[in-house]
Amino acid sequence: MASAAADGSGAIAEVGSHFVLVGVGCGRSDWGQLYCRAMDGHRVTVLSLHYPPDATGVAPYAGALAAGLSARAHRVTAYVGHPFYPEWAIRPGYGQWKSTATIDGVTVHRLLHYVPRPPRGLRRLLSEISFGVRLLSSKLDAPSVVIAVSPALFAIAIAVLRIRLTPARPRLVVWVQDIYTLGMAETKEGGGLSIRITKFVERSVLRAADKVVAIHPRFAVYLVEDLGIARDRVVVIRNWTHLSPTAGMSQRDARAALGWPTNVALAVHTGNMGAKQGLENVVEAARLADERKAPITFILVGNGGERERLERQARGVDRIAFVDPLDDGDYRRALAAANCLVVNELPGVAAMAVPSKLTSYFDAGRPIVAATDSNGITAAEVEHAGAGVVVPAGDPHALLTTALELSADSQRAAAYGAAGRRFRTEVLDADAAIDAFEHLLAEVARERADKKSRGGSATSV
Repeated sequence: MASAAADGSGAIAEVGSHFVLVGVGCGRSDWGQLYCRAMDGHRVTVLSLHYPPDATGVAPYAGALAAGLSARAHRVTAYVGHPFYPEWAIRPGYGQWKSTATIDGVTVHRLLHYVPRPPRGLRRLLSEISFGVRLLSSKLDAPSVVIAVSPALFAIAIAVLRIRLTPARPRLVVWVQDIYTLGMAETKEGGGLSIRITKFVERSVLRAADKVVAIHPRFAVYLVEDLGIARDRVVVIRNWTHLSPTAGMSQRDARAALGWPTNVALAVHTGNMGAKQGLENVVEAARLADERKAPITFILVGNGGERERLERQARGVDRIAFVDPLDDGDYRRALAAANCLVVNELPGVAAMAVPSKLTSYFDAGRPIVAATDSNGITAAEVEHAGAGVVVPAGDPHALLTTALELSADSQRAAAYGAAGRRFRTEVLDADAAIDAFEHLLAEVARERADKKSRGGSATSV
């Protein structure tokens, strides 16, 4: 039975042996906060190879979701890898066979796994499998819901096998951040057999889930139409801006704090330096800038499996700089210091992933130059937000020309930056995303209760 909340913000529905709040998140009202502190929340286990303090890719979202659910009275445990990304080397102070700590209210178990360098092909597959084996052999708490984050697909596949063989299995939600099958095809990694095997594994994992969370509507379409996932099992919850709100910072102050030049335009790229980023295009744009003596410097902030190769390619190029990963404060300064922010993708990469850096770029209020496939998700996201300009992937001349034009046109740059901030506020809100996950937890719990009331098996999929 359900009754309306006292403030009209939602309803209370009885599910199994406890109550859940339907139609409102704990963070949305004083009544909701009081209610959630009083309720016996869900027992949630998060499985994610990537987790903070890694600051790029999937990690910030996995950590923020776990902490957000914990703050809303759910009992959250996370089984994760040691921090290694994007350097592909375990950070100093980590690397124990297993360690346990409480972080932001979440019990975090870190499991040692193989970290390949370079992270390509079979080595990367073995890395995921090694984490999956650690999950298989770990004594998981008794959760009511497991949220498994992909990547790492093959680790999650092993965990899903274990979950399905558990007599009173928990409900399973798979959170899709990358689509492996598309990624292999678009980056041309692996042959036809490898792609067929990967597609079989990906389809099997997602079909085993009670719900599948896609981070973009176009992801959802592919999951339904190409992988055959039932439409009513797929939910779209967008990634959000994981940086905490701060006061704005001037470009001049940001550059002074970082020691960056003040007499030239800066085009800044942040995050992973991997194969799908295709950053040799940025190196060649900087080489063209040298030839033209253009007043611009390209700055690549971060690390990754391709950084050493990119640095070799950039030898003798003056208008490019490589900067190691920054802490949150300096990362914000790097974004504020830019005349424009660059997202670059390998030609052919169109639908496999939504670059996580975009949420931070929108928040920064700087114009974006997106060197990517015009029909891809990244281009659609930038254009939908009205936050910048899309140029062809693999065209260093177009990248350089557009970066210079935006840097010279402050009015146009400001308009793009303001549009990005609006998009971040209206579409990429963190509270709204955590609300959506709470509703999802309630829904999968309600489905289990419905099966029990009908006398059905709660272990069926």
